[in-house]
Amino acid sequence: MGPAAKNDVGPDATEAELCAHMKAYLDGEIDAFDALYAAFAGRLRGYLLSQCRDATLADDLLQETFMQIHRSRRTYQPGRPVTPWVYAIARHVYLMKRRSAGRRVRFEQGLAADARSNDFAHDALGSIVDGDQVRRALREVPADQRQALLMHHVEGWSFLEIAARLGIRVNAAKTRAFRGMRKMREHLK
Repeated sequence: MGPAAKNDVGPDATEAELCAHMKAYLDGEIDAFDALYAAFAGRLRGYLLSQCRDATLADDLLQETFMQIHRSRRTYQPGRPVTPWVYAIARHVYLMKRRSAGRRVRFEQGLAADARSNDFAHDALGSIVDGDQVRRALREVPADQRQALLMHHVEGWSFLEIAARLGIRVNAAKTRAFRGMRKMREHLK
């Protein structure tokens, strides 16, 4: 077997095949996306599982990674290796999830601090508003306000991004988040 035959099945050939699938996907061939999914799903799941150490979360992150690949497909430069581009997206998805979880904890702690500072009734043990109370209060907020509130305060989206995603004006996004927060505080009293 000569060197040319060896290269036909090596990493360069595999990457060339992935590049061809990505180019076809960019040209609108849905089957090419299926081929990319088949090529990357197992490896990406393993990578994401090694990052988060939670199988269910890894599955969610895998799904979000492929959604982000679809959304970001136009940023791929044809002819460039696909594998590093895909793994960069997976890493970004993981990091955004980790940041979001940190924001959620800080958000709930902030609400608890607000509850303490606003003279909420305390029992003999001096307990504070816990996560269950926050979730119950959040369920009482109208859906459109709750969505804007969570997108901004928990997930860290800007009001411009929220407006674009929901198809509303920036001021409407701000108003929804503000009213949602006010409504939530009312239910925590």
